[in-house]
Amino acid sequence: MDPCSFVRIIVGNLAVRFPRSPSSSSSSSSSSGPSVSDVSSGNCYCKIKFKSFPRQIVSVPVLLRTESESESRCCSGNVSTVAACFSLSKSQIETSLKKAKWSVLSVEVYSRRSASCGFVAASGEKLIGRFQVTLDLKVAESKTCLAHNGWVDLGTKSKNNKKSGSDPELHVSVRVEPDPRFVFQFDGEPECSPQVFQVQGNAKQAVFTCKFGFRNSGDRNLSLSLSSVTSGKEQFSKERKGWSITIHDLSGSPVAMASMVTPFVPSPGSNRVSRSSPGAWLILRPDGYTWKPWVRLQAWREPGVSDVLGYRFELYKDGIAVAVSASSSISTKLGGSFIIDGSTSTTTTASWSSSEGSFDLSSWSSIRSSRTDSGSGSDFRFSLSQAQQNLGFVMSTRVQGVEKQSKPKVEVGVKHVTCTEDAAAHVALAAAVDLSMDACRLFSQKLRNELRQPSRVDIV
Repeated sequence: MDPCSFVRIIVGNLAVRFPRSPSSSSSSSSSSGPSVSDVSSGNCYCKIKFKSFPRQIVSVPVLLRTESESESRCCSGNVSTVAACFSLSKSQIETSLKKAKWSVLSVEVYSRRSASCGFVAASGEKLIGRFQVTLDLKVAESKTCLAHNGWVDLGTKSKNNKKSGSDPELHVSVRVEPDPRFVFQFDGEPECSPQVFQVQGNAKQAVFTCKFGFRNSGDRNLSLSLSSVTSGKEQFSKERKGWSITIHDLSGSPVAMASMVTPFVPSPGSNRVSRSSPGAWLILRPDGYTWKPWVRLQAWREPGVSDVLGYRFELYKDGIAVAVSASSSISTKLGGSFIIDGSTSTTTTASWSSSEGSFDLSSWSSIRSSRTDSGSGSDFRFSLSQAQQNLGFVMSTRVQGVEKQSKPKVEVGVKHVTCTEDAAAHVALAAAVDLSMDACRLFSQKLRNELRQPSRVDIV
């Protein structure tokens, strides 16, 4: 089956330009809006809105221009950045096409005046101007469209009567591009060893099977030395350890694995896994007769909050773990989205997928030639390093709260899937994220039977 159609809206290169220098603006700042002296890069910001998506707020640099200057002078900040991204599925695209106003992107520019002591007054927010552009989402399903790139006036005067350069201006780039994704759906909870389907619209096709179990000392297939990635922590009487889930293709061959390499144990005197001593998973890929680490995922319970999980994420490149910065967290009660997404603003090259070879998963081999739910809960988003930021969208998975049945849905960018193992590795990562919700449950709470360690198995 073919990948699902997605469209990605990218807003970037934001800057605000004022017509007067600070020394000449004081006499006329009271009538038409804030003067340059009232605004700095820290107090000028944009609210970016599209349809029903949560608005994104970003600070923007301020540029100054005097009558004697032919070019603007940048006071601070970097205008070559991605400010906001919105991803739309096929159904969201079709909904947006029903009414013209549902395809309109809005960028509102605000300033905030600060009091002399540095505090912001309650009524200090002031709208400088608004920029709107209608996006051709239908065309963007098949080719990249540059909806706008350049300066736009933010003033309210008639274009025929105003003097050129007399109003504030906004610089903005808006690009809409196809962002096809493979979508996978677990047919049950990962600990129940479900099938995994590829989904395309209303059609679905089985592509993987999962096998949940407890890794033991006699497991010869896991030839990777786990001692190099475990923390060597003291063994506690209460611990959750040795979980693993192996992803098989339809021929029965293992193509990815998520293995718990550091036990999830409560910190001394508490019932929770702490940030200072997290549990950890390795996501492994087959490499001949051994397993090769691809990703390390650590998880813990955030301090002071009973239902919030934190994660730390590392990507292995040539056997070396590369840290990836993270923000936000996932609610264990409400669930949320786990997202790996990089900016598309750089020109550096990097490869997220480490494998080579043909992609023989059903009829998908043709691609070799070539956003998530918004419900309650938290989105957990990773920011990739500078060398990896051209990757764009990599993957996302939606997990439910621990008291709800969770059948993770996984989206993977097409350009990050070149073979069966690529797809399977992302599915294994999604399973590890979901299982971490249970692994980080308070130790005063009982796990379901499928997750409880058999008493006679020697678990390492």
